[in-house]
Amino acid sequence: MYKVSYDLHIHSCLSPCGDEDMTPGNIVGMAAIKELNVIALTDHNSSRNCPPFLKHAECFGIIAIPGMELCTREEVHVLCLFEELQGALEFDTFVYEKLFKVHNNEEIFGRQLLINERDEVSGKEEYLLVNAADIGFDEVYELVKTYEGIMIPAHIDKSSNSLLSNLGFIPPDSRFTCAEATCKEAVSISGLSPAKAAGFSKEEEAMAELKRKNPYLQNCRIINNSDAHYLEHIHEPVHFLQIEEMNRKGILKALVNP
Repeated sequence: MYKVSYDLHIHSCLSPCGDEDMTPGNIVGMAAIKELNVIALTDHNSSRNCPPFLKHAECFGIIAIPGMELCTREEVHVLCLFEELQGALEFDTFVYEKLFKVHNNEEIFGRQLLINERDEVSGKEEYLLVNAADIGFDEVYELVKTYEGIMIPAHIDKSSNSLLSNLGFIPPDSRFTCAEATCKEAVSISGLSPAKAAGFSKEEEAMAELKRKNPYLQNCRIINNSDAHYLEHIHEPVHFLQIEEMNRKGILKALVNP
């Protein structure tokens, strides 16, 4: 078994809310400085900055996972992580067709920059990427699986754009087995750091209450990510996974097996 540090929710400058310093090269460089082992690029409704992201990560010996933060029809945010780049890009094409097309007003939302492998701006996305796609939450599990990916409801305890805030409950026929929470200290309850759970913090108590109110989460792995839009917000190596294989397949397998 390998113990790896991770941050699986990071936005690049392709997300309109992402700082323009969030180029794939800069993100990987910051992850290397922080000694993270595994990172994922999850722009809003797009994976098109993932090719240079993976190339830079390979140079630094970091496991990079191509991904996307999908905004469903209900405006629930879902992290979609893929084993292979091709699957992520094919999923990107599918989602783009389902996106409600509204031209991006850069003065309000910010630019949406495409980056090449030299970490240079190669273009801009003209349609606003933070809009919802015409894909229902109940469709995501099977859809992402088709592209050899996994789904993780994002910031499930957040007051907006989360499964609990937008739907008000976890659909009983849900099939996901991993969820992202924002309570940083509560992650130790998931079993990753049982020794630290000896004294419960307020955050841990909040997560325990969240699980009590939503029993479905009792059987899920709960992870914590930065949701970084600025380089300085990328996590330090404080959250860990135990994996059997030191590759993307091993990471995804560990995430979906609580």
